[in-house]
Amino acid sequence: MSVDVATSAEQEWMARAIELATTNVDSGGGPFGALVVRDGEVVATGTNRVTVDLDPTAHAEVTAIRNACRALGTFKLDGCVLVTSCEPCPMCLASALWARLDRVLFAADRDDAAAAGFDDRAFYEVFRDPEASTPTPVHRVEMPNRNAAFDAWRTKPDRVAY
Repeated sequence: MSVDVATSAEQEWMARAIELATTNVDSGGGPFGALVVRDGEVVATGTNRVTVDLDPTAHAEVTAIRNACRALGTFKLDGCVLVTSCEPCPMCLASALWARLDRVLFAADRDDAAAAGFDDRAFYEVFRDPEASTPTPVHRVEMPNRNAAFDAWRTKPDRVAY
């Protein structure tokens, strides 16, 4: 992960993401904010709504991605940049990858988050070492029809590829 010198526009976007995160704390949400930018314009924003919505997936980045997809009428955000107040957790990074974002920019990192009580460093370890001990064990169950849904997908003539 590299630290880049940001353009003035990127610094403005980041300042807005940090402002969203800070304001969200006063609104009862977590200290995270994000925005999606396309062609220099903010398309959508998101804040951490985990405790407000009782949704463990409602991180700021995921919320911003969902809002951007709705605003743009697409599930692919190529041509867009995700700007977030803090380094994306593995779920948020995977969401950014699935959304096909061009870039992700962040300010605070995982160690800053851990110092504030948001320690998801163990989750990063799972992706670095699949054999690592995890808080949630994951195991495959052998099933003879495990590919039935994939077979149906492959033969569906009007499927939308992603």
